[in-house]
Amino acid sequence: MKLTETQRLQLEHRSVRRFLDKPLAEGQLEALIRCGQGASTSSFIQAYSVVRVTETEARATIAEAAGGQVWIERAAEFLVFCADLARLDAACQRAGKGPLEGFTEHSLAAFVDVALMAQNVMLAAESQGLGGVFIGGIRNDPQTVADVLQLPELVAPMFGMCLGWPDQNTEVKPRLPLECVLHQDLYQAASPSRVAAYDQQMSDYYAARGQNARLDDWSGAAARALQGKKREHLLGFLRSRGFLLR
Repeated sequence: MKLTETQRLQLEHRSVRRFLDKPLAEGQLEALIRCGQGASTSSFIQAYSVVRVTETEARATIAEAAGGQVWIERAAEFLVFCADLARLDAACQRAGKGPLEGFTEHSLAAFVDVALMAQNVMLAAESQGLGGVFIGGIRNDPQTVADVLQLPELVAPMFGMCLGWPDQNTEVKPRLPLECVLHQDLYQAASPSRVAAYDQQMSDYYAARGQNARLDDWSGAAARALQGKKREHLLGFLRSRGFLLR
């Protein structure tokens, strides 16, 4: 089957961390956010907010909190995507339904909503020749991020996004074989041989790529990422803001 232009764009996604010293066009960011709002949202609750961070000091503080990610300071645009139940709490009270009580379902709906919205923003940006990278590192110190942005209760920063005109041409990482992620009727664990073959593919990719070549494979990199980023403070932080209470 012939791929559409949108499908080709999706398959060509890559993270960009080096940007030209060039701003977005007037109105371009607002158009991207409107595209983000076109994403699916649970029961049309739209449980997200986006904070555009322009102040140099604020960016520097967030970059340090995220583990020294200097591209936060250098990108044309830096956005923080937040799960936002504050607006919905007010809506519930206006409708006479009482305040939200921190139910897990509501928290999960907000987490999913903001992720879907952000992916739409990234895809829209890439369709215009922009590049970007998601910044999960803000969850290293979410309290600092919340303080810098003066986020109220029931609003929690989930991840950031750098956007700008690319100053690098990074390679597309090979994804898992389709057989590992698409299941027919029943879940089937990925066969060790398929994962081993993918590990070898990723090992070859890491060794051959033009920038940041290294000796690694998918299993090792994924294991280090997961076991090294447990962020045990997150549950307490989210509960302190009114999420995941029940």
